[in-house]
Amino acid sequence: MTVIKELKSETDWLEAYPLMKQLRTHLDRDQYLELVKDSAASDGYQLAALYYNEKIVAVTGFMPMITLYNGRFIWVCDLVTDPNERSQGHGRELLLYVEKWAKNHGYDRISLSSGLQRIDAHRFYEEKMKYQKKSFVFLKDL
Repeated sequence: MTVIKELKSETDWLEAYPLMKQLRTHLDRDQYLELVKDSAASDGYQLAALYYNEKIVAVTGFMPMITLYNGRFIWVCDLVTDPNERSQGHGRELLLYVEKWAKNHGYDRISLSSGLQRIDAHRFYEEKMKYQKKSFVFLKDL
């Protein structure tokens, strides 16, 4: 049985860390916790986890944003499914959860970025979830 739960407390966030670490390999536990705390407080960042048999098997982080390009929208910052649990529909369930959350809070658009190397993820977003590839994201470290 699957259940989606909003992760609201530091204890919840830490429970999700081992799975999030698979996606955000550059973050140690303390960095992760600090970033989640800061972004939750300042940007409305939220974490939600999908539990299967009482174990987190997928997690997403998202936040509301406003830009001139997208207007009011939800930015999916993170989405990861345990490699042993992929192709079971867990990522789809979490994105549908984000869609429902967005609609319930007055947002009519969702956006995300995905690393160039993540071909399987791109196929998932485009073919299964009907996301449209609209742009490239550029990054410059300073």
